[in-house]
Amino acid sequence: MKKPKWVVEKERQKRASAAETVWLFGLHAVRDALMNPAREKLRLVVTKNAADKLADAIAASGVTPEVSDPRNFAAPIDPQSVHQGAALEVKPLDWGRISDVCAGSPDRVPRVILLDRVTDPHNVGAILRSAEVFGAAAVIAPRHHSAPETGALAKTASGALERQPYLRVRNLADAMTELQRMGYIVLGLAGEAEQSIEQALEERRDRPVALVLGAEGPGLRQKTRETCDALVRIDFAGAFGSLNVSNAAAVALYASLPR
Repeated sequence: MKKPKWVVEKERQKRASAAETVWLFGLHAVRDALMNPAREKLRLVVTKNAADKLADAIAASGVTPEVSDPRNFAAPIDPQSVHQGAALEVKPLDWGRISDVCAGSPDRVPRVILLDRVTDPHNVGAILRSAEVFGAAAVIAPRHHSAPETGALAKTASGALERQPYLRVRNLADAMTELQRMGYIVLGLAGEAEQSIEQALEERRDRPVALVLGAEGPGLRQKTRETCDALVRIDFAGAFGSLNVSNAAAVALYASLPR
């Protein structure tokens, strides 16, 4: 009996996901990945100098490095990458389900960042760093039209990729609805919004909060806007104001923290 097309496609996607690997590069990104027991490590390419700097992490990981000539670096990465003599092939991390990762705890009112088609790996890497600093439970983005795990993202995240949950979901609106069912207030960032983050959360800071940010330029998609509980803005000191999406994420997280 011939399998339906959707079954064939699902099986193809599953095989592709199982075969997917990522090359991380740079001393910080490689060191943190080596030290992460949850990270499946496949191949480590280092120069002699980098191997000396990463000696403790290499020993702890149990990975046998391939020592490469810095003038002819053996890892299959962009030659223009600032790899600092270290590159590590890994499997993408699996952080689990939203219901588990974003559940919070009795002593922690969670905050979550959702990204609506933010594709620049440098922005997402910077957002992961801010999310870790401000204690966000997760950063959530759609599987398509968002930045996947890459060496550039990991390098910008400066190790946060190994510690800060980054969940890639099939449908962002469904993820927002799931968070709402879990008790989250879902706020979409929009410059034209009538109320600020602080006003929207007045006397509600004890609630879990999810902040949704769109790509620079297009902003939030219509479906995303409609799924939010409210649209909010970041107040600016002057008549004009504009923040890079990674900076906006950091400011919004800080503004939403329990007081």
